[in-house]
Amino acid sequence: MKLTHDYYRQPDVVALARDMLGKYLFSCIDGVLTGGRIVETEAYAHIGDQACHSHLGRFTKRTSVMYEAGGVAYVYLIYGRYALFNIITNEAGKADAVLIRGIEPTEGVAEMQLRRGITSATPKLTAGPGLLTQALGISTKHYGTDLTGNLIWLEDLGEQVPDEQVVVSPRVGIDYAGDDAALPWRFRIRGSKWTSPAK
Repeated sequence: MKLTHDYYRQPDVVALARDMLGKYLFSCIDGVLTGGRIVETEAYAHIGDQACHSHLGRFTKRTSVMYEAGGVAYVYLIYGRYALFNIITNEAGKADAVLIRGIEPTEGVAEMQLRRGITSATPKLTAGPGLLTQALGISTKHYGTDLTGNLIWLEDLGEQVPDEQVVVSPRVGIDYAGDDAALPWRFRIRGSKWTSPAK
């Protein structure tokens, strides 16, 4: 079942990031279906989180989509080359987001390998936020995409990931966020080889 706007517009971004484990992320770029099971996420909150791009309440060209109602894509570049795919959550004006950090590939694996320029389905395919976007064909041109459409979307296939299978830890690469860098808002499926290698 494709997730609806109501799902994304729930108010607790941390709970949503946890709940997205076991959901499936799909793209249909140039008519090619690719996707997989979400195994790693991070939550970012507009209040009380210096790591969130919207925490200062500044409405900029880069962050404008964050202030839309939940259920749209926030895609931005890091290091000038890696596109990161985030899902805007909460109601309009409450700029929360979930970063998808890792998926287990299940659909269109051969196409994902072509996009990544690798010849086997190793973790280098989708185990990291910049890798999975390349594999799925997601780029900054998909900034603002409605995630209830037929280009990029999430599906709930009925899997519930029990708490004992979830690793909860601080997020990655946000030392600038001060004390908020220690918030335990990174969620991973325990034992999955498709989670990112970042410690």
